[in-house]
Formats: sequence, C-alpha cells, structure tokens
Amino acid sequence: MKPRPLLPHAPFVVVAGLSARMLAQSAARAGLRVAALDVFGDRDTREASELWFDIGGGPLAIDGQQLAAALERTARLPGLIGWIDGSGLEPFVAHLCAIPGLPRFIGNPVEASAAVREPQRFFALLDALDIPHPPVAFAPPATTQGWLVKRADGCGGTHIEPASAFGDARVPAQAYFQRRRDGRSLSALFIAARGSARVLGFAEQLTCAMGHLPFVHTGSIGPIDLPPSVVARVHAAIAALSAQTGLTGINSCDFLLDGDAFELLEINTRPSSTMTLYETASPHAWPHGLLACHIEAWRHGRLPAAPAASPWRAGQQVLFAPRPLAVSQSFSDACLRDPLCRDVPMPGMRIDAGDPVCTLLVRATSVDAVRYALAAQHALVLQRIETCHEPDYAFIQCHS
Repeated sequence: MKPRPLLPHAPFVVVAGLSARMLAQSAARAGLRVAALDVFGDRDTREASELWFDIGGGPLAIDGQQLAAALERTARLPGLIGWIDGSGLEPFVAHLCAIPGLPRFIGNPVEASAAVREPQRFFALLDALDIPHPPVAFAPPATTQGWLVKRADGCGGTHIEPASAFGDARVPAQAYFQRRRDGRSLSALFIAARGSARVLGFAEQLTCAMGHLPFVHTGSIGPIDLPPSVVARVHAAIAALSAQTGLTGINSCDFLLDGDAFELLEINTRPSSTMTLYETASPHAWPHGLLACHIEAWRHGRLPAAPAASPWRAGQQVLFAPRPLAVSQSFSDACLRDPLCRDVPMPGMRIDAGDPVCTLLVRATSVDAVRYALAAQHALVLQRIETCHEPDYAFIQCHS
C-alpha cells in the first residue's frame, strides 16, 4: 500500500517506540504527517516521517527523559492530533499521560491498561471471568523447575526468563511467576471501543532462544486459520475483557493453544507488530492502514467492519546480526531497494552480534509458502551482509 497524498494542511500524529517504522508507515497511508520517535532512526522510518527524534538510552533501550522531551517538542506541531505508543513504551505511558503540556495520548485509558497489565489485577479478572490461563504465583515457588518469571512492563520476549535463572537473587519489580506450558504461541489482533471489540485475525508467533532468554520474539505469520470452537472461545474472552475494562483502539491478546486447550497469557495494550501482517495480506481491506482504525476507535468509538477472508498470508521475521558489523552504504541501499526488507539501517551504523539488522516481510498464498519465502529472504540478506562492502563490488553483487 502506498501512502495517501498529503493534503496541504494534513494533521500531524506522533508515533513512538523502540522502532516506530511500522506505525509511521501505517500513519502515512492514512494521509497523516508523521513525527517518529525511536531508538534506530531507520531509513524507511525517516522516509515515512517528516520529523524523527532519537529517544535511545543505550543499546536497544529507551531513555525516558529524552522521550518526554521529544514529546514536549512535538506538542507545538501544527494540527497535532496526539501520540501513539508502540513496543517498548510499556514502562512510560502512565507517567507520560500525567505530565501537563504533552500531546494527547491516542490509546487506552490508563486505568484500562492497568486492569490488564498489573498482574494481580489481571489474573484475578481472568479468574472472575472464567478465562483459562497458566497457573501464576506472586512469590517464589518452592521449586523453580517448570516456572517462568515475567516482567509485566516488558515486551518482545525479553521480559521472560526461567525462574531458575534468579536463584536467591531479588525478583524484579512488576514481576510474577507463571507455569511453563506446552502449546503453540499465538496472538489475536483486535480493536476495542465503548465496551465492544472486533477481532481482526490470528497469527502464529515466532520465537527463538537467545542466551538465557527462552522466548525472544522474532516475528509472526498470519492470518492463520483456527478451529471454529477455539475462535469462538478467544472471541468471547476478548469481548468479556473489553467490556469489563474499557479497552480502546488496537490491542493484541497472546495465548497458547495445546490441541484445543486455550490458555490466555497477556494483553498488549498498544498497536501490535502483527498489524503489518493484515495490512500486507489484505491491503484492499485496509486501504488507509490499520492505524486509521485505531484513531477512529479512540476518537469516535467506532469499530471497523469485519474483514473478509483473504487468500493471502504474510510473514515477518527479524534478522539478527550473525557477527558485529558496520552497515555499508551498499548494504543499506540494497535493503532499501528490496521490497521484502523493512527497518533498513542507516549507512555507518554499528550493529553488535545478536542485535537486529532488519525485518523481513513476505506475502504468499499459504503458511508453508510464507515460511519458505522467509527462509529464502533470510539467506539472501545474510549473503548481502557478507558481500556488500566496497561500493563497486557491492553494486554488482546486490543489484536487484
């Protein structure tokens, strides 16, 4: 989908996160002018935005003071409608919403987020609504075998560790223990407003082990088909939670599916990266991008029509650096020209081993075909890393 032409006085929207590229591109499709705040400043993020602010606070981390200062600066933009949070903003949103003079927050009311993000409140609510979930504890279990520790203000799987990793060490604040369960790791993307919710589809979550972290998020594939009985139960759980808490806008629900046994894990109270799957698989269903639907739900309490079934599937996967590297001009240019690459790093950027290089995004007619296309693109970009060094040689190797 191409961005809509900007009107002379199109309003601004601010998007912020560890990476703001997905939100910036979706907002640009809606014809909005974009100010992006993130830690990477990737080339396609900057292309989709009129302004970019660095809010990095160290390797892959957000600096809360820089974030607040950047939001304060954007408050003076002409026609600004507000700001939207992405991944990594979980620890900051409630505090930012209480600071006078910052732009309006376009998302969940603070109390609605707290109802599903504060572990003791959330799991008590699930029990009251008879929604299944893995057993949880708020004090160290007698034995750590088979238990995980999760931080409620984390994201991307970096907030999940084996309980045994802590030993006698102090458990972080906002953490809880959860029984490790088998099953497929899935998610449902939904839009909520005025106590109602519309589920947009289901996706399979891709994870990998990285160091002591067993479930680092690496991407997703969707939309996927699930048995009607499972679909009905997930829909019912999301409807009950939305009615009870007042969730607003785009959210996602992470859950496990073991056979037909469904257990809810968490609610992410922000636009999820799986938005990209639905915009890619069904571009005609969302001609102005899904962020426009998020804003519509927040502004007017309106939900989009139920999406029609699509014959297409999409997949996205983060490619992590196999070794330390400095991004060459030729590598960056080749990735920017490649329609299957997103989050394209700036030339000269230094990337450590294990850090994200870019995101691969593919479209195909089946989940198996998506997996094959992701594997092929992964191999291509790895080869590009090894061959794109000198400008003349890189042009020959990487021309597409």
